[in-house]
Amino acid sequence: MSNTHTDVLLAGAFAAFTVDLLVYPLDTLKTRFQSPDYKKIYSNASKNAIDRRLLFRGLYQGVGSVIFITIPSSGAFFTTYEAAKSGLTRANTSFIGSGSPLVHQSFVHSAASSMAELVSCFILTPAEVLKQNAQMIRRPAESSSSKASTVFQPSVTLQALKRFQKPSQLWRGYTALAARNLPFTAMQFPMFEHLKESIKQYRKDHGTFSGSLLETGMITAISAGSAGSIAATITTPVDVVKTRIMLAAARESSESEAKKAVEDAKKQGQSIEDLRSKKGVARKSSVTVAREIMQESGIKGLFRGGILRAAWTALGSGLYLGVYESGRVWLGDRQHASSDDP
Repeated sequence: MSNTHTDVLLAGAFAAFTVDLLVYPLDTLKTRFQSPDYKKIYSNASKNAIDRRLLFRGLYQGVGSVIFITIPSSGAFFTTYEAAKSGLTRANTSFIGSGSPLVHQSFVHSAASSMAELVSCFILTPAEVLKQNAQMIRRPAESSSSKASTVFQPSVTLQALKRFQKPSQLWRGYTALAARNLPFTAMQFPMFEHLKESIKQYRKDHGTFSGSLLETGMITAISAGSAGSIAATITTPVDVVKTRIMLAAARESSESEAKKAVEDAKKQGQSIEDLRSKKGVARKSSVTVAREIMQESGIKGLFRGGILRAAWTALGSGLYLGVYESGRVWLGDRQHASSDDP
């Protein structure tokens, strides 16, 4: 079976659209758990407990922007991944005349997924920044008559967008997003490919492999979900830092604004240290953010939301790659069938 770039693009886009709608509420909860304002926004002081009604309100906030940009982002990822994997695999065996691979195939999968991730992250970063800021906006309780319109909330997305003074702020966090996704995909895809081929081989050896579309999807989903949950757990600290940086993107000041804030602070008798401790005065590096989290909550703070991230990644990756692989096979079979027709 062979696939055109259009097949891969369509399969990746459809997979992204399907999964985003299903697992988005879990992603919203993860963002809220990892926010530095989690206790301040969602705690009920009178009961000394988390206000669950407020925490679970508006779980689809910001979903429109993500679906709009995730489709081309995911299509670009899979197109790049398949092209890079194919090219690197050929190069890996052509360097040595005997045809034996120069390096193990898992390194090829890691390299291909890393190339694809860099392309995908550049497209995805603005939507990811906008999404996470929209997820933290507090919405008033809705009446039953307005519940039907809560899935897509353009007003919330626009409200988040208005917080950004210049477009460049929407790309704040690209480095952090790439720093999270590169090791994630570099770990996930070799594990995923290995598990997928191992399960296929096991079923072939026992005479139970049929090659059906449903079986292909199930094997892919189980392999991707298992690999994704492991990779997600390991990369949770980077994800927490990434979330903090993206949530602070709208509050960051330019250099001129920071200088003005320093001058105003001096006039008011404030110390520079007090000013630095305030949010939004100047951008912070990933290392600085990580140190702040360690000071606030210790090592547990870097793994906040880790269980939820592992759970939704297992579900999301399983569905995502399962739908993608099934769609790719189905499109390839259709193309093959149409070419055989006289």
